[in-house]
Amino acid sequence: VDRLSADYDGNGQFPRLFVLCAGNTEDGQSWNTYPDSLSSRGIRDPGQAWNALTVGAFTEKVVITEADAQGYTPVAPSGGLSPYTRTSAGWSSAWPLKPEVVFEGGNAGKDALGAIGISSLRLLTTNNLPLERLFATTNATSAASALGARMAGQLMAAYPNLRPETIRALIVHSAEWTEAMRSAYLPAHRRATKTDHTTLIRHCGWGAPNLDRALWSAGNSLTLVVEDVLHPYQKVEGKGVVSRDMNLHSLPWPKTELLALPPATEVELRITLSYFIEPNPSARGTASKFHYPSHRLRFDVQHQLDATTEDFVARINAAAEREDEGDAIDPKDPNWLLGDRQRHRGSLHQDIWRGTAAELASRGFVAVYPAKGWWRTRQALERYDLPARYSLIV
Repeated sequence: VDRLSADYDGNGQFPRLFVLCAGNTEDGQSWNTYPDSLSSRGIRDPGQAWNALTVGAFTEKVVITEADAQGYTPVAPSGGLSPYTRTSAGWSSAWPLKPEVVFEGGNAGKDALGAIGISSLRLLTTNNLPLERLFATTNATSAASALGARMAGQLMAAYPNLRPETIRALIVHSAEWTEAMRSAYLPAHRRATKTDHTTLIRHCGWGAPNLDRALWSAGNSLTLVVEDVLHPYQKVEGKGVVSRDMNLHSLPWPKTELLALPPATEVELRITLSYFIEPNPSARGTASKFHYPSHRLRFDVQHQLDATTEDFVARINAAAEREDEGDAIDPKDPNWLLGDRQRHRGSLHQDIWRGTAAELASRGFVAVYPAKGWWRTRQALERYDLPARYSLIV
């Protein structure tokens, strides 16, 4: 899937977006132990593909209409994860944050004897034999991924010139967690940590996408949508293959309006970076940070400790060198939900920063820069000169 997404065999001329389901849990025993069962049922192959949009299932279906099923109650609450879905809660921390999003997948019913599937808790669809009956029902992550593919198609129809990487980014960028998701995986009596939010994403992705919000984001002047390219590596005589390009993107804030707000006004900054990697088949399933992907990209934002743009560039250069040497990066920018240690998994990175309007006004640039991949470490394959496309949404 990763090879086809990146069009490895066509040198990247025709990349494509795959929408995959996370896989189903369809046994009553798992439903009886919901929601604990969600943490132990891992996403099915090939849902771990870095370049694919992997879709899990949530549900808002909690009304049982069948007369002979009135003794049953819904397994999942409205807005909660569907009992049919799978998660990446048990995966190694080096693996991608999956699923990226969730769509409606239906619910199940339960009573004192156990849990069963109920038609009114499923989705309506057309029957495959219309001469026999016009309608049927569907559910689970197959139904959810169909809704995800539909949304991708609607965005492609509205914006036919956008890259597949951008369509994926728009879908994830438009997603939001429901209150049921937050209450299930974020603590109620203390401030949620970055680890708490990582746990939430490994179960629920970034939440349920919204088509209107995605269409509005792509067409609204206050949202920055960038499709760009950089050369992550180059070969230098005597040094081998080293990192090459970093791109700086100016953030066009309405600074006058931001600074006119009361000083304590809280604002939110959401950034999504999406790109496709070329897979290294010989390293499939490895826990290494850079054996499987051809290249990795990172983003970071200028903050109050960067007195000038030159200081910001110097900090990013130093951070890139520390990461290449295996050291942790400490940007001293704590107000991100995930932070750079958690968000840079797979090939789609999203994070949310919260702070004051005055602080936001001082954040003039976002940097996109490379980290190690096999294009750099496997010099004999001579792919270190290739460009890397990416899509950035702010």
